[in-house]
Amino acid sequence: MEPQTADRTKSPSTPGPLASFVRFVVCGGGIGVLSSFAVPLVAMTMPWAVANAVITVASTLLCTELHALFTFGTGRRPGWRRHLQSSGSAAAAYAVTCVAMILLHSVQSSPALLTEQAVYLSASALAGIGRFLVLRLFVFTGTHTSRRPSGTVVALPRPTLPRTAVSTAC
Repeated sequence: MEPQTADRTKSPSTPGPLASFVRFVVCGGGIGVLSSFAVPLVAMTMPWAVANAVITVASTLLCTELHALFTFGTGRRPGWRRHLQSSGSAAAAYAVTCVAMILLHSVQSSPALLTEQAVYLSASALAGIGRFLVLRLFVFTGTHTSRRPSGTVVALPRPTLPRTAVSTAC
């Protein structure tokens, strides 16, 4: 039997890159669609900008939970550090889509709706790929956890007791 090496960065339930990406798209896209319906409903009780902010914060928190548990298979809920890192990547993705739309409107003063949608969705797709890479490579890696032991952990060998010879002569 071959000795097994312990790989601390990946558990047997951790999905590979392709499976993680599919899960990322399903979770993020599903929450995004639900959010797009939630904003107008919440906006009936408060200003639209406030409703959008509330739903964005709630959906980012929910997505971070889903990405930790389901998309990247960390096996535990994310702590505040991972929530902050994830929200930072979401803010960067938001900025990318805003810049894309500003650039479009600076090039074309009145772009067609189809052109706006194409630019927005393309920017969203690129930002989403970037966000996936940031989350997979930096935020939800198995190499850092919030409960890392301080100092070096050393595995000591088990002590063995000396064997005594048993005489069978009579």
